[in-house]
Amino acid sequence: MTEKEKAQQGLLYDNNNDPQLVNERLEAKELCYDYNQLRPSMISEREAIMRKLLAKTGEKFWIEQPFYCDLGYNIEIGENFYCNHNAVMLDAAKITFGSNVFIAPNCGFYTAGHPLDAEQRNQGLEIALPITVGDNVWIGGGVSVLPGVTIGDNTVIGAGSVVTKDIPAGVIAAGNPCRVIRAITEADKNKYPRGKIGHSPIE
Repeated sequence: MTEKEKAQQGLLYDNNNDPQLVNERLEAKELCYDYNQLRPSMISEREAIMRKLLAKTGEKFWIEQPFYCDLGYNIEIGENFYCNHNAVMLDAAKITFGSNVFIAPNCGFYTAGHPLDAEQRNQGLEIALPITVGDNVWIGGGVSVLPGVTIGDNTVIGAGSVVTKDIPAGVIAAGNPCRVIRAITEADKNKYPRGKIGHSPIE
C-alpha cells in the first residue's frame, strides 16, 4: 500500500518523506503561486488555473487571492462558491463544499492531523480526515475547521470559531470550540432592512 493510499483510508502515513506526495504538493503549490501572482482583472486566466488545480468546480465560482492548498485534487466546490482572501486548505484528505457556500477572509480548512506521540510525529507521520461543508453555508472570518468535521446545510459559523466537531444543519454556531447557539428561524429573514431593487432604500 502506498503512502497516498494510506492517507485516503484514514491511516497513519508518511507525508514528509514520500516522493509521490512531495512532488504532488510541489505541483499544487506552483499552481497556487501562479494564481496568486495574476492581476485581479485576469478573470479567465484565474478561472483556468482553478479548474486545473481543483478536483471539481461548479460553472460559477470566485476565489479571491491569495489562495493556498496542499494538493488541490482533493478539493471539490459546488455551484456559486465564493471564497474571500487568504484561504488555506490543507487537503491531504477530501474537502467538499456544497453549492452557495460563502467563506470570509482568513479561513482555514485542515484535514491533516499529527500523532500525539512525539516519536511518531517526529518520523513525519500524519493522519488525514475529510471535511464536508453542506449547501448554503456561510463561514465567518478567521474560522478554523479541523479534521473530520461535517457542517450541515443552511448553517452559519461565527467569525473566529474553531470547529472541532460536526455542526448540524440550519443553525448559528460559534466559539472555541464551536458550539450551536440557536436554530436559524423565519424571523432571521427580517433581521436586516432591505430597500426595493432599483429604488432608494428611504423611499
